[in-house]
Amino acid sequence: MTWDITGMAAVANIGANPSEIFAALCAGLESRKPLRAFDPDNYRAKYAYEIDDRPEGGGDIPRRATRWLTTVVRQAVANAGLGEDLSQVPVLVGTTMREQRSLELWWRGDAEVGLEDLHFGTALKAAFGASTTYTFANACSATLYALGMATDMIEAGMADTVVVAGTDAATESGFGTLDRVQNDIPDALRPFDATHKGMLMGEGAAAVVVQRTGTPGGGPVHARVRGVSMNCDAHHATAPDPDGITSAVLDAYRRAGVRACDIDLVMLHGSGTPLNDATESSVLRRIFDGAGPGPRMTAIKAMTGHTLGGSGLLSLVMAVLAMKERTVPPVLGLADPIPEAAGLGLVQGSPVSGDLAIAQIDAFGFGGINAVAIVEAAR
Repeated sequence: MTWDITGMAAVANIGANPSEIFAALCAGLESRKPLRAFDPDNYRAKYAYEIDDRPEGGGDIPRRATRWLTTVVRQAVANAGLGEDLSQVPVLVGTTMREQRSLELWWRGDAEVGLEDLHFGTALKAAFGASTTYTFANACSATLYALGMATDMIEAGMADTVVVAGTDAATESGFGTLDRVQNDIPDALRPFDATHKGMLMGEGAAAVVVQRTGTPGGGPVHARVRGVSMNCDAHHATAPDPDGITSAVLDAYRRAGVRACDIDLVMLHGSGTPLNDATESSVLRRIFDGAGPGPRMTAIKAMTGHTLGGSGLLSLVMAVLAMKERTVPPVLGLADPIPEAAGLGLVQGSPVSGDLAIAQIDAFGFGGINAVAIVEAAR
């Protein structure tokens, strides 16, 4: 069984819609900026990948994650040719921090925030009449978990159309935690390069409309979801487990009815942390060993930063555009790949063209929360 993606939307530091973001990825221009959200003097890290929508005078404002969420949901349903009445359409939201930044501002007396403002369902109800909303706080894998739940809901007959979205704004508590626990502090996120030192926060949101094939009223099909796997190996609070990741990838292949040799493109998790990059590389080397020339691989966090819960869905939207444009953007800053990545088809320097029919999207979060999606081009 496959599920149609009929609407897409995204916003990130490098663009206000999927086309802008994809064009920026292909252009490969440095996108990190000096930290604005918090006082950089309090932290070792001085850079982030923030969306530039704060007031000119500085300072932060509440409910930014919610505003991006409603924006991408509105754009995605419009892209799918649907109206804005979502009273009968489930909306599944993946996130890491929810509206934690708003809570931080309230606690400091810098913003008025009501308890209801901390729940995305409040804004979705007000904007779209959405009566069935669920929030998944599954770390970096949240939106692919939500995608998997959407396909399950459709398969079970609970809905014909589901909106899947993700959003996260940088939080000072999250930024400060990373600043303390990372041994080395990066001045840029450089996945799979020998100079990688760790991750830096990004901000953004993404949304897709997923429909049962043949659902009346849907727009043109952008791509088809072949399968989504999810697991939680609970191996370690922060360290990824090769066995858990391998299991997630192979289960995604089983659900999608594909083999390693069928994969043309891999959107890597690519968090830029030495252990995560090495583990993901080693697993994929084993999986694609003997699978022909192997797929092209890229990692968009080198330009968007780590957009946390929404990162998996943002990578999926970029995978769909890569298949449409038959172009894979490069991994920004990748000049000297780590030894574990030797032999992988990492795209370096400039975009690479080619026929792309099936893409794999990786998302591996803290606590061993893993998810892998397989998406097929609609042609």
